[in-house]
Amino acid sequence: MITISDNTKAIKHSKIRDMFNRSLKYDNVISFAIGEPDFTASEEVVLAGCNAIIEGKSKYSENTGIMPLRMTISNYLYNEIGVEYDPISEITVTTGAMCGIYQVLKVMLNPGDEVIVIEPYWTNYIQQIIMCYGVPISIPADTINGLQPDIKKIRSSVTNRTKAIIINSPCNPTGIVFSNEIIKSIAEIAKEKDIFIISDEVYKHIIFDNLQYKSIASFEDMKKRTLVVDSFSKTYAMTGWRVGYVAGPQQIISNITKLQENITACVSMPSQYAAMAALNGTRNHLNMMISCYKERRDYISKRLESMPGVSYKKSSGTFYAFISIKGTGLSSEEFSIRLLEEKQVVVVPGTAFGNSGEGYIRISFATSMENIQKGMDLMEEFIRGIKHVNKH
Repeated sequence: MITISDNTKAIKHSKIRDMFNRSLKYDNVISFAIGEPDFTASEEVVLAGCNAIIEGKSKYSENTGIMPLRMTISNYLYNEIGVEYDPISEITVTTGAMCGIYQVLKVMLNPGDEVIVIEPYWTNYIQQIIMCYGVPISIPADTINGLQPDIKKIRSSVTNRTKAIIINSPCNPTGIVFSNEIIKSIAEIAKEKDIFIISDEVYKHIIFDNLQYKSIASFEDMKKRTLVVDSFSKTYAMTGWRVGYVAGPQQIISNITKLQENITACVSMPSQYAAMAALNGTRNHLNMMISCYKERRDYISKRLESMPGVSYKKSSGTFYAFISIKGTGLSSEEFSIRLLEEKQVVVVPGTAFGNSGEGYIRISFATSMENIQKGMDLMEEFIRGIKHVNKH
């Protein structure tokens, strides 16, 4: 008889996956669901990976990753966020940021320990906390202040079981970049309550309108309380290469290394050399992608201005638009399902990212301008066909 563990049964598929599965029965679907760059990695990255294979650099590496990559990450972090990390003891290379966050949680949590997650959140946070036998504490967003973190609610939600707060800025799904004031307030809570911050920084380079990114690890006395988690997937269009890293206190990094030894052993060595090339290369490829994302964001914003029942505050970062559809009179899920069934356009209901997402949808503009134009045309047709839409 096949039995499934209770812990595995508690894990749920995301509503992103649900929308993807619903879309499979339709032909010629336009999908705004998946958060993956529509670009490929730069030539210098691809060549570095290929050369590593040709040169026989395709064996096991240290569990923590090859030393040249860890040294490169250390230099990169010092230059980018102004924090110095020892490449020997304070950095480990992981199979993407997803694996990095999971391993941080696995090291930190005992059964029943709590982790605060700020809505709207990336869906995997909740499931990974559950996988580690922890308890996710979901904090509703401050809807009055544009879905920014609600500092008062965060502070009041800390208990003697709280181990960490997960933050993600720029934020998936909202595209919000947390203000320095917000980050400083969260840092003060961490110091006051003696808890950790898990800082998911995978979108920190995809920022628009001359905004500047500031890592919470760079605030006074926060390096020792922060786990910086990053990935090469979004910044360098390397989703399939599966490379990320965690930087943080030696005691946590050394225990992550124990997990890696017994789970994956190490990240693919050719991928590590490709990642090193990404960090050592120029920003030309990244700048090109950011320019394209900004053009797409601005086009979407312009199109939405003329549509009844919807509103959109331009994303400050990421390649997502979090759009209010409250004026349509439909719930997030009803809007998303009907848009798929009637126009074959896939979006993600805001409730995929917590209860604060009700009344919103998320679309990814990491797709071609042609797809965006067609998708916006079809979405406008759909919205104008809704009987009780608010004709603002």
